[in-house]
Amino acid sequence: MSETVEGRWAEIFGPRYLPVTTILALGVTLFAFNAFLSAAALPSAVHELGGVEVISWATTLYLVFAIVGGAAAAMLKRRLGSRGALVGLALVFLVGTLIAAIATDMTQVLVGRAVQGLGEGVVAALCFALIPELFPSRLVPKVFGMQAVVWAVAAFGGPAGAGALTELISWRAAFLINVPFVLIFVTMVFMVVPRAERAPDAHGFPGLRLLTIGAGTMLVALAAVAAPLQAALSLVGAAVLLVAAVWLDRRADHRLMPPDAFSFNTAVGSGLWMFLLMPVAGAATAVYLIMLLQQLWGYGPTQAAITGAVMAVAWSLSSVTVANVRQRSTRRILIRTGPLLLAAGLVLVLIGLETTQLPVLLVGQVLIGMGFGTCNGYTMLTIMEASTEAERDRTSALLPTTQSAGNALGAALAGVAANAAGYPLAVEKTEVLSSIVPLFVMAALFAVLAFFAALRMVALAKKTPVNTFAEG
Repeated sequence: MSETVEGRWAEIFGPRYLPVTTILALGVTLFAFNAFLSAAALPSAVHELGGVEVISWATTLYLVFAIVGGAAAAMLKRRLGSRGALVGLALVFLVGTLIAAIATDMTQVLVGRAVQGLGEGVVAALCFALIPELFPSRLVPKVFGMQAVVWAVAAFGGPAGAGALTELISWRAAFLINVPFVLIFVTMVFMVVPRAERAPDAHGFPGLRLLTIGAGTMLVALAAVAAPLQAALSLVGAAVLLVAAVWLDRRADHRLMPPDAFSFNTAVGSGLWMFLLMPVAGAATAVYLIMLLQQLWGYGPTQAAITGAVMAVAWSLSSVTVANVRQRSTRRILIRTGPLLLAAGLVLVLIGLETTQLPVLLVGQVLIGMGFGTCNGYTMLTIMEASTEAERDRTSALLPTTQSAGNALGAALAGVAANAAGYPLAVEKTEVLSSIVPLFVMAALFAVLAFFAALRMVALAKKTPVNTFAEG
């Protein structure tokens, strides 16, 4: 029997939920903007400070520490309460911003980016954890739709805004623009998020598990810039460390993750696999498409960026559109359809590049965006509803961390595939086109694996009691 769930867009922007919606939008804005900041601002920082050989580490360290922070978010929420953790780690992010903005050498910029990543990783994860705490189930798809719009705006406005600030004022201004956003965010948290009692906690700090997660993520990041053999060894080492981190966590008295994280025997575990594999597949275009358009078709940076941003627009529009779906049976169809759209889109982008057909490439970009937009929100909602109330904080906080890990792993695997196929040495267009085939084939295969994970999650979700969220 299908179940309907009511929910209107006007509610999340109405008097009751607008303050909470604003907090979540600001939290996502900080994370999304800084994800796109480095490409526009850091080259100017290197020009002033030197250190071009370490510029990639500004993004790598941000990502690594964001994943570690996200892994620790549920623990910090229990120890400090939602308000304390959000305010405290937003201020950590602010400290990192100021360190980077006033840096006198690239080492200080790297330290600032690492501190930024730690703070924002926790804030982003806690914003996800607050969704089931402050919104009823019927409004959650609308919240995810709103977040998709924020990401689409950041995909356009992040590089453009940071570039404009860098060009008109200074690269330091691109960092300092975070300051008013953080102060508004902290003020809103004090106004809206209730003070929660801190859970008594006699356990020690889970340093070994966080260190293992961080080391595994660092190896993934190193694989993206290493030679093929070293990259393969780095990925094997990363897999061993990350599996060890999950194994250690399941046996700990005070866990960072839900007990069924990445288990194929539960809807939560299978859903997390899907949530990891989708961005792994999407990394092929995220990392290489803009560069390929400039290299193969002679596009300028702006034209290539606009073409690449078609995916973000399609993601946003499709996410908003499907947020009105009420029947659970239809939502499950959307979950299963998303990875297939992603796989089809990747194939079409490859065909478009190989045949120099812009319309084919654009259709592929639209399908990739729709693949994420149609299934992401309902995948997250299904995972949250399949989780018990006792584990919901850990499960919700793990979602953005898993997505970030998928982005990192996808970028590394894309680099390994492209390097092994000879892309860095390719000069002629025919050589470039030949070298990118393995990259897109691998990405499409990961999308198919995400489809099988989706089938497993949906099948198990039907047998799992639905733990809906009460009125916030």
